[in-house]
Amino acid sequence: MTRRSPLRALAALLATTALGAALAGGPPAAAADPGPSATAATGATAAARESGVGPRLTSFPAALLLSNLLPDLDPPGANDWTCRPSAAHPRPVVLVHGTVENRYDNWAQMAPDLAAAGYCVFALDYGSYTRTPYRGLSDIAASAQELSAYVDRVLAATGAAEVDLVGHSQGGMMPRYYLRFLGGADEVDQLIGLSSSNYGTTFFGVLPLVAALPGGEGLVGLAAPAIPQQRQGSDFLARLNQGGDTVPGVRYTVIQTLFDNVVTPYRNAFLKDPGVTNILLQSRCPLDQSDHLSISYSPNVVRLVKNRLDPSTARSLCVYSPPLL
Repeated sequence: MTRRSPLRALAALLATTALGAALAGGPPAAAADPGPSATAATGATAAARESGVGPRLTSFPAALLLSNLLPDLDPPGANDWTCRPSAAHPRPVVLVHGTVENRYDNWAQMAPDLAAAGYCVFALDYGSYTRTPYRGLSDIAASAQELSAYVDRVLAATGAAEVDLVGHSQGGMMPRYYLRFLGGADEVDQLIGLSSSNYGTTFFGVLPLVAALPGGEGLVGLAAPAIPQQRQGSDFLARLNQGGDTVPGVRYTVIQTLFDNVVTPYRNAFLKDPGVTNILLQSRCPLDQSDHLSISYSPNVVRLVKNRLDPSTARSLCVYSPPLL
């Protein structure tokens, strides 16, 4: 199986972020004939603005663009604080987004699909300095405190004893701080991580280069402490993983793609302690081409998450799922 070029991966990430940032200022001032698709998009945006809930979308770029216009959207199916867990699914599912993502653009497909399967679904934003849609940037320990408070709120509202966590990228790693240092193991049954930054990333050698430059990580850390904290070999990760990368009483699953273009090398996502379930996506579905930013939108990954949440409903699925670009 051929790995994609690092330059192509970096271009995909930068292009998507640039498109989103450009749209944050609003749509173009003049549009002679928007056509039916643009009219539909405008209608969907107006409906989302009114309700505070975005539509179900099946791609990260589309969700990113909408969240630039409306940075505080809930994903559909999530954050119904009147939801009460059923006997079949007694634990609420809390979705935890990744770095420079948010609760909507990360989970615009996963949240409604899990809600339709009968789960009480909740999704938070964390690590934000402003109301831009680019979140998960602040100190990871502080973000774990935000997650802890949010889980307490979910448990109080639903009456459940525990939750299940599903996280992407930093959102699959940061909860481990909550589990290990903030008492989260008493409130969580399992953690399912998608392309988690558990052992950090080199980002194709960029982050070690920044670390080698005098003051390099300090400058990056001023704006986004979570980025240097996720460098492979960082002090933060050394402390998090020292003496083992799991805690007793919590089940751990990591789902990772061979084509991860953010967590590099891709095996840095996998946990090492006994009892962890590490799944290489392409070993279950060779047709799946998902990369880092598209993995949470893969139908195969949604199916794998459902299988882990409730093994009694497990079934196989393997359909083609494209990369971001």
